[in-house]
Amino acid sequence: MTVVLMWEARAVPGRGAELLTWARQQVLPEPPLRRDTFRAPQDRVLVITWWDASYGDPDLPELASPPEELVGRPVHRWRFESVAAD
Repeated sequence: MTVVLMWEARAVPGRGAELLTWARQQVLPEPPLRRDTFRAPQDRVLVITWWDASYGDPDLPELASPPEELVGRPVHRWRFESVAAD
């Protein structure tokens, strides 16, 4: 089964580039099948990782929370399982 972890943070206004750099530099303890990093308006950064694991696997590595001075609100995290590939 493929499990996707989504991590999204919103930077303090004007610090989106720093948050993006921070997120891209984070190394997970094991490499995912795939990792994509995105940015969006309002200094938001999104990281999506794909894993060969079960949905409830408690040992999937997650990105940490960035330093408090970079973020304007707590990090949002979601977990999804693949149901079909088009």
